[in-house]
Amino acid sequence: MFENKAGSQISGRPAPVQRRGVERVEAILEAAEVLLCEQGYDGATLKAIGERTGIPQASIYHYFGDRNQVDVELARRHVRELDALTTAALDRRGAENLTQAIVVYVDLLLTYFREFPAFVELWYFGRSPAVAEVAQAFDDAQAERLWRYLIDRNFIGADTPRLVVELAFEAGNKLFDAAFRRSRSGDDATISEAKRLINAYLATYAQ
Repeated sequence: MFENKAGSQISGRPAPVQRRGVERVEAILEAAEVLLCEQGYDGATLKAIGERTGIPQASIYHYFGDRNQVDVELARRHVRELDALTTAALDRRGAENLTQAIVVYVDLLLTYFREFPAFVELWYFGRSPAVAEVAQAFDDAQAERLWRYLIDRNFIGADTPRLVVELAFEAGNKLFDAAFRRSRSGDDATISEAKRLINAYLATYAQ
């Protein structure tokens, strides 16, 4: 969906130069992740990244056109990891009913966000239009996968429109946003209400 500017600029160079470029990109992204955790979204500037890595700010622009591109690349990395985790969780088919399926899925998301506070900063506090596109693509793909899973397991009726799960997913997102705005670690009471709301809504489409 998004051009990987860092990768496209590095490829095609001589191997030692390319290797150094890859190392610099990794250093930039790692520094951004740390700064997001330590200082929040506003503190993870290109200037701060340059100071932490020792890479001149002018050199950072060789790999990322602006701070927004750093945000997008970090978000994409987290999304790929989270996508793999949710796919594996659904493939295990451990849930025995709709309620369990919702709990497993929501708890997986919650655990990931708590483990990676930098992702919370990007996802909920510094969501630029470009990061919002990454989020929307992730949400759409996840909603479709969850819809197919719930139908396949007979947790909701086979004729349930995909829109139903998309709306449940969107409602859950709003409550997740509220949970992490109440607490940087995700307010437990709000998360519990999210599970309750999603379960109650989808249960109206149960077999």
